[in-house]
Order: sequence, then C-alpha cells, then structure tokens
Amino acid sequence: MQKRWSVKHSPDLKAVEQLTTELGIDPVLSTLLLQRGIHTFAEAHYFFRPDLRHLHDPFLMVDMEKAIERIDQAINSREKILIFGDYDVDGTTAVTLVYSFLSSRYEHLEYYIPDRYLEGYGISTQGIDYAAANGFSLIIALDCGIKAVDKIEYANTLGIDFIICDHHMPGETLPEAVAVLDPKRPDCTYPYKELSGCGIGFKLIQAYAQKHDLPFDEVTKYLDLVVTSIACDIVHITGENRTLAAYGLQKLNTEPITGLQILKELAGKTTAYTVADIVFLIGPRINAAGRIDDAKHAVELLLANDVDVAHEKGKLISLKNNERKEHDLTITDQALAMIADDAMGLNRKSTVVFNEKWHKGVIGIVASRLTEKYYRPTIVLTRSNGHVAGSARSVVGFDLYEALCECSDLLLQFGGHKYAAGLTMQPEKVEAFMERFEEVVSASITEQQLVQEICIDAELKLADITPKFFRVLNQFGPFGPENMSPVFVSRNVQAYGGVNLVGSNHIKMSVYQNSSPWFDCIAFNQGECINEIRQGKPFDICYTIEENIWRDKRSIQLNIKGIRC
Repeated sequence: MQKRWSVKHSPDLKAVEQLTTELGIDPVLSTLLLQRGIHTFAEAHYFFRPDLRHLHDPFLMVDMEKAIERIDQAINSREKILIFGDYDVDGTTAVTLVYSFLSSRYEHLEYYIPDRYLEGYGISTQGIDYAAANGFSLIIALDCGIKAVDKIEYANTLGIDFIICDHHMPGETLPEAVAVLDPKRPDCTYPYKELSGCGIGFKLIQAYAQKHDLPFDEVTKYLDLVVTSIACDIVHITGENRTLAAYGLQKLNTEPITGLQILKELAGKTTAYTVADIVFLIGPRINAAGRIDDAKHAVELLLANDVDVAHEKGKLISLKNNERKEHDLTITDQALAMIADDAMGLNRKSTVVFNEKWHKGVIGIVASRLTEKYYRPTIVLTRSNGHVAGSARSVVGFDLYEALCECSDLLLQFGGHKYAAGLTMQPEKVEAFMERFEEVVSASITEQQLVQEICIDAELKLADITPKFFRVLNQFGPFGPENMSPVFVSRNVQAYGGVNLVGSNHIKMSVYQNSSPWFDCIAFNQGECINEIRQGKPFDICYTIEENIWRDKRSIQLNIKGIRC
C-alpha cells in the first residue's frame, strides 16, 4: 500500500542552536526536544530523568478525600467491599492492584469482573444484584462507571455505595456516587488528565497510603501493573504517565509480580521489555481470558503468589490466547475473501462485513487488521444474544463516532470515540446500515485521509547515527502515544551487500549513505520494492532506530517504515 510521507515543521533555528549548546547534543536531538515542547536545560533534565517525586498529590483529584473517608468508614465498620472492574487489560490490572493493596490490610473484600457476553461493558445490574445478595455495601468501580447514572441510582435504592475510578469522558450528568474520581470531570483541576483506569486506582491507593503514613514502596510495588495498563490502553505516555511507565518498566524487567513473570516466560522474550512488547506479548494474553472465556482467570493469575498456581493459570490463559489467535486468523481470512469477492465493495470508502458465526470476542482485532489492509473506516459484525453486534475502527483524521451518530436511527446502541467504537442493531437493519454508513463516510472523508501517512520527525544523515546519538535517543523513551519513537528520513541511500526477502514479504538488507558506516535494516511488508533496490540505484528511506540483540551481540538497526525508489 502506497503511503504518503509528511515531515514535521522544523523548529526555529536559533532555538535549536541554543538548546544544542546548552545540552551538548546533536541538533537533530534538540529538534526532537523542541517538537515535544522542551525548550530549556531544566525542562530537558525533567524529561530525561523521570522521578517518582514528580507525581502529583492524589488529593488534588476532586472527591479523593471523600473516597478515602468512605473506605476508612467501611474498614472501621467491617463492611464488605467489592472491587469491580472491566474485563480488559486496564480493568483487570486495576482490580488486581486495588484488591492486592486493600486485601493485605482488610479481609472483608472480594472482586468482581463482569462477563463480556452476558453483562457487557461497565457496571452491570447483575453485578449490583450480586453485591446486594452477598451483603456488600461498598463497591469500588475501576475503569468504568463514569456514565452509569442509572446503575448507580439503582444501587443507591439497595443501600450500596459506589466509589467510581474512571478515566473516560463523562456525560452531561455525573452518577450520584459517594465519590467520582475522574480527571476528565469538568470541575476537576487535577494537573494530568490522561491516566489509565489502573492509573486512577494507583492514585487511590497512593492517597490511602499518604493518609495513613504508609511507606511509599507499599504503593510503588504495583507499578508493573500500572505500566501494563498504560501500554495496553494506549493512553498518552507524557507527564505523569511517562514517569509511571518508566518506573513500571524497571519493575517489570527486574522484579515483576509472579503473574506477570509467568506471562513473560510464556511470551518467550528474554531481553528487557518495552511498552511495545507489553502491547504485543503480554496484553493479548491477558485480554484472551475475557475474549474467549472469563476475565477472572486473568485476575487470578495476576493475584497469584504461588508459582505453581500461577503456572497453571498462565497455561490456561495461554491456551485461550492460542484459541483467540485461531479465531482471529480464520475470521480475518474469511473477511478478506468477502471483500476481494465483492468487486463493487473494493471501490467503497468504507468496509462493513457480516457473518453471524464469527466469534464476538475477536471482531475488534479483525476490524483493526482490515483497516490496516485497506485503510478505510471498517466495521465487523456478528450475531450476539439475538442481535447483531459490531466493532468499528477508523483511520487518522476521520471521526468514526460522528459517522455512527448519523446512523443512530438504525442502531439499538453504540458507543466509543473517534477511532474505535462498538454497536448493536436488529438483524433486519444490517443491509440498510451498510448502505447508510457508506453514504455517510463517502460524503465526509477526504482522499488524503484514505492514504496512510508516515509522519517524519526530522531528516538525518546516516553518518550522524553514532553510539552517543543512540544513547541520548533512547532516553526519549518510554515511547508510546504522544511520545512515539522518532521517525527519520535519509535520502539517496544504497544497499550494501545482499538484499533478501524474508518471511512472507519482508526485506532484510544493509544500507549506507555516501561514506557513512552501513546499518542493518528490516523493512516489514515492503517486499514489492526488492527488485528496484537490487538494481543498485539510490533510494530514500524513513525509519526508526532500534537496538538489535542477536546471540548476546548488540547492534543498531534501522526499522524501515517506508521506501521510495
């Protein structure tokens, strides 16, 4: 697929020169800092040296004092407390964190994860009824609840109090809970707005520890759970999240909790984990529990202290992950075949595919794969509980949620945000929805939005990629949303030695530029360029710089994102 390249605007040259002089680094690195809003030595020091002392006071969050007071009241009165969380990685890590912390100090405590298929997302009536039937008078809801106005109202009639710890955008009305912790509340002046659901849980236990003069390491020992949520929930890795992620990675790589250690062993990676490794190796295994079976298995693994118990739970989750992969690959192949067989569909601006036998737990993954393949707004539909359920994904710049709003009369319900959403409809409305969605997308999407963009941070000469340059570049991490690994462009490079096709469609080669050293490269899914490269003519590349470790030998490698011959 042809991609368009766009180079970010270069900062003011004088500002680059001044920062370069102050820090003693390459001007390209100064450019990267300025693009991130870092203009002075002090700001650079803060950026390059994340420190737990930089974390904000949790009591700056609206309702935090109320939340801690209600927890204290429950503990002093020996009330039963239920820790309620969503079934994805963010929810299960949040439940594990808060349950682990409180259960080490209080015994009348349980946790509850809703069933993805029977209860759906968020706080459920079934969960509240379970609490009422079993004598729970306080529920701490994690990674959900900010829009559960009717559910909280129902709980109040049963004498059940709620503390909501959420990070999603609130609706017009907040639930009538004892405390609603959400930095995105309009009236909340908490300095950082992009915490994960588990991050809100972390601030809750941080506040409890602060109130009761507990050692800070009683809180920070859970940071490997926090970084797992930050990575897998795709929240911004800036500000407070970047500090939490940096220390969380350190904990994950040196002294992880037993459950995460087992997941690392199952994943098979022996070198240090990055945010991307968590997303691709740990996250899918945790998610597979809820997608295929029951997310409680994930919490049981993450709570396990006994290695043998953790191994058994890990094996079960690994089996579920393998099952998830099989469904994923099978459904993706079937969906791709449906699109390829529809000659008119290939010319559409959107993709909507439906098969009533597809597994609901993986249709979101399939929608992402189809979006990568055809790069257009995509919805995958299947049957679920008598209705048709769907998962939707968008492309950069196109507001999927707004498009669904224009189809709302055909839907039973829908929710989500600009780039991802879920929806349900009556089976007889599927065909009309497909046509309406295509009409809406065609009327509003631009041709430019239908071409995937590679956003390039700066131009770089290969000769400038020195060990010092790479060491400083690594300090820009942890990388993730809003602090992505920088993409560079180098022009008129040439292949050095053999140019080989590996795997299904990947190029492995080495390149050099003028008299520079040569660098090993990998270019995934770009095999169509191999013949032109082999002709020996110069070409342009855009790439990220990474460390390659092979048999204990470390070297700098270019991960090529685009080639222009």
